[in-house]
Amino acid sequence: MHSKPGRPKKHETELRDEGWKQVRGGVAVRYARAVSGDESGGGDLLLLCRSDERREKESAMQELFCGRIEEALIKLRKRCEEAARPLSMEKVQRQVGRLLQRNQRAARCFIIRCEAVAGRPSGVRVEWSRDEAELAFKERSHGCYALRTNVHDWTEEEIWKTYIQLTQVENAFRAHKSELEIRPIWHHREDRAQAHIFICFPAYVLWKLLEKWQSRAGLGDSPRTVMEELGHIHSGDVVLPTMAGEKIKLRSIVTPEKAQKIILQRLGIELPRRMRIPDLLSKCSGDF
Repeated sequence: MHSKPGRPKKHETELRDEGWKQVRGGVAVRYARAVSGDESGGGDLLLLCRSDERREKESAMQELFCGRIEEALIKLRKRCEEAARPLSMEKVQRQVGRLLQRNQRAARCFIIRCEAVAGRPSGVRVEWSRDEAELAFKERSHGCYALRTNVHDWTEEEIWKTYIQLTQVENAFRAHKSELEIRPIWHHREDRAQAHIFICFPAYVLWKLLEKWQSRAGLGDSPRTVMEELGHIHSGDVVLPTMAGEKIKLRSIVTPEKAQKIILQRLGIELPRRMRIPDLLSKCSGDF
């Protein structure tokens, strides 16, 4: 017999639809009960937040893991029904345990029974059902998270906006390490450390400028996508020999594809047919 331990539903009352305040499109918040409060009313406060975008993502993941569990249980039940020899109840239960361990997000949504039965060669029967109460609670809690604060005189919107600033700082560090590829470098001299910080700062400023630029152009707010698409635009050098024995070098730009043309048009950028080359490089007698 596989038993599923129960657990108290945290903030089940607060997760109802009453009392939520919209702080932004698709994001609502509400205060929950105080944490570790005392008689004077002190202690921390919990702010429950609910995001529609996050809810859709978590619901999709929940359904994915539920599908995986049911698919594996169907195969296990079929094996128990068609086995010609006795199966070990202990091994079947361990298999169920491993299955739930691999799909922990949906493990509590199932009530699974492994029973010994007579009149069947395997001697084992596997049955299950979905826990509708657990599924209903998960549906209400999808997209929700809690913020804990010791500030009592702020509004719900002020607390949420302060938390969002933290995510913006994390995104800035992520952009430095990934998109800008400015990895941490250990310097032994103060002036070199300051120089490294100086390089990081204007690079991130340019990154944010590109983000605002494309946002105003209706291209979203992901500079990485724009840079990856425009990064496929290359230039090529055409070298022409002359009668005087010199060589003329012309640098031409390839014709952008349709998606690249749309981005350039939205950003108001017009590519030149040829790029200018410094005079010292436009004509030279050496080999290329």
